[in-house]
This record gives sequence, structure tokens and C-alpha cells, in this order.
Amino acid sequence: MRIGELARRTGVSERSLRYYEQQGLLSADRTLGGHRDFPESAVDRVIRIQELFAAGLHSTKIARLLPCMRDTDGGPSEIATPLLVTELSEERDRIDRMINDLIRSRDVLDEVIDTAGGRPADVHSL
Repeated sequence: MRIGELARRTGVSERSLRYYEQQGLLSADRTLGGHRDFPESAVDRVIRIQELFAAGLHSTKIARLLPCMRDTDGGPSEIATPLLVTELSEERDRIDRMINDLIRSRDVLDEVIDTAGGRPADVHSL
């Protein structure tokens, strides 16, 4: 499929798809006319890349991680070094810390809202 179709199907801009290709996250064959020709599996790959970016990973780490992940076709992991597993565990711990910080911030905000609204502070803990 051409880059425009992949962009429409994934909701990702053509510019971002070119960046993914430049970073080694996505690959495409070329037609005789020089146009990118992405396989059907590129849709799932782009969605996975977007999820990893949303999790706070940067493109270098995503490039190392993608070959280790199973695609929707169930293909096996190719390389999963102990170092990569350690790094990914650290990323997960970082995300957990962020979630806990956000929960604490929300709790403080709830207390301020309750106080400003004249309600008892424990309304949200039920």
C-alpha cells in the first residue's frame, strides 16, 4: 500500500511515517516509480509504534524493541537480550512512578476542590 493509504488507515501523518522509516522502525519496498510500497502488516506495526511512543519510549529504544515483539501474526521474538529486558523493566517502573505521581496529584486536587466547594474531604475515597 502507498504511504497515503497507510496514513489514512493508521491516523498517522505521512511525515511521521517517513520518520519511522528513517529511524528503522518501519520498512517499505519501492515500486518501479520509486514510491513506497508498504505491506499490510505495516498497519499493525505503526499502531504498535504509536503505543510505544505513547508509553514514553524514544525511537532508538523502540527500534531495539520492535524485533523482540510478536506481531499480530504471532511471529516469534527474534532477539530479547537480558539487557533489553532490564531496560524495559526500568521503563515500566518509570511509568508506574508517573502513574503514582499523577494519582497523588489528583488526590491533592480533589481535596482542594472539596475544600473550595465546602464538601467533606473524604468524598472521593469512597
